[in-house]
Amino acid sequence: MDDIVVKVVGLTKTIKKQTIVQDISFNISSGNVLALCGGNGAGKSTVLRMISGIMQPTSGEILVNNLRWNTDRKLFSQQIGYMPDDYQFTQGLTAEEALSFWAALRKVPKQRVHEVLELVGLEEKRKSLVHTFSKGMRQRILFAQALLGKPPLLIMDEPTNGLDPFWMKSFVQLLLNLKREGHTVVFSTHQLEIADEVADQIVFLNKGRNVGEGSMEHFRDRFGSIHAAFHSSLGLK
Repeated sequence: MDDIVVKVVGLTKTIKKQTIVQDISFNISSGNVLALCGGNGAGKSTVLRMISGIMQPTSGEILVNNLRWNTDRKLFSQQIGYMPDDYQFTQGLTAEEALSFWAALRKVPKQRVHEVLELVGLEEKRKSLVHTFSKGMRQRILFAQALLGKPPLLIMDEPTNGLDPFWMKSFVQLLLNLKREGHTVVFSTHQLEIADEVADQIVFLNKGRNVGEGSMEHFRDRFGSIHAAFHSSLGLK
């Protein structure tokens, strides 16, 4: 059996008496890509923030490489590269300066900054101010910072938002390369075609609940396509 990198058991989050996520459970094996799919308000971002340690669950358990955030906080954080769905960059910082700041926090060599800028196609823009970047370019910077420490686990919240068609294809290839290198990835998306191209596992979320879960092969064999599987999970025809 493959090693389990992420184990989520009975994950629930309640905010101001409103249940945002309810009783979510799944495992992610080493070197696999899991896509959390669902519409706006499905609970995708909340699940990812809890796995990354940014937000604590109301109940349930999260293990990353058998580490718990509340007892092994430093080691837990070192396992993860997290890409948020958006970020307000400080005005006046160039792409190189922003990534150098994150690199210093992670204690990684300065050369790694140039490596990740090259990976996301922004090395030529390294001296440009990040706050002037388009949404797609900011997404690529956020992706680059998640890669800085070469983490075993990558967590990405709607990583393809704002990407043009060229960089959408490039992102898919980057993910496939990371998977071949042994990285484990969990990302959220409402773009089912992206999940179809890169994911080994799918979890469908709706109103904070897990409404469908399985391998890509399972959903293709049973429903013919990921879109048909998603509609079925929502009770749609």
